[in-house]
Amino acid sequence: MRKEAAHQDVVISVKGLCNRFGSHEVHTDLNLDLYQREILGVVGGSGTGKSVLLRSIVGLHTPDSGTIEVFGEQLQALSQQQRSRVERRFGVLFQSGALFSSLTLQENVALPLIEHAKLSRTDAEHLARVKLALVGLPANAAGKYPAQLSGGMVKRASLARALALDPEVLFLDEPTAGLDPIGAAAFDRLIVTLRDALGFSVFLVTHDLDTLYTTCDRVAVLASRSVLVADRLAVVEATDDPWIRDYFHGPRGRAVNRIRPATGQ
Repeated sequence: MRKEAAHQDVVISVKGLCNRFGSHEVHTDLNLDLYQREILGVVGGSGTGKSVLLRSIVGLHTPDSGTIEVFGEQLQALSQQQRSRVERRFGVLFQSGALFSSLTLQENVALPLIEHAKLSRTDAEHLARVKLALVGLPANAAGKYPAQLSGGMVKRASLARALALDPEVLFLDEPTAGLDPIGAAAFDRLIVTLRDALGFSVFLVTHDLDTLYTTCDRVAVLASRSVLVADRLAVVEATDDPWIRDYFHGPRGRAVNRIRPATGQ
């Protein structure tokens, strides 16, 4: 796990973000940065807008106000063509995986390579097999359909597709949801290994304490429609807030702390 993330360059900067749905205000003056090569975990209670924040950054939701600066460019000020160019530098893994059920894994991963990178089908499918191997799937998985796979294999295939275009920022929405503890731990290790090898940044929405302790350089806590704290885990854990106390120091939090190795955070 990387330290001193705050000394890295900022790749995404969210300033004064406001999101409303009718009269319901989800975010008010929300500020958050993502640094180069860091894994940032985003947590918060139900309804705090974790996924809305993710969708706002990747361009799937238009905020009511505020700015989102990505790679030094303000997304809201770009044309659709310019936004598409920037957004191709993102990789997104949604909670459901969102694979096309009628396509094989190889075809699922090849699709963005054909559509966006304009590769030939032959080259795209060759590279798709490389990406599937990169996430730890066996060679014979390439020709299988999502319905033929376990939940863990579907997650890995979805990750391979998210990595198809060699993104600089990887967005993960509850990546270990639905996985057994062994599969979740293996997926956590895979994310750290790939980040270290490929050098991308990770914006990780999760509720899984094990994932936070295993993978994250910093953790941002959403509460009261904004970011309550964004810092190293040791600082976040010590923050005087009822939700943080319940989350990090409740029964499940104590269990994680008993079994996790010392990290020096």
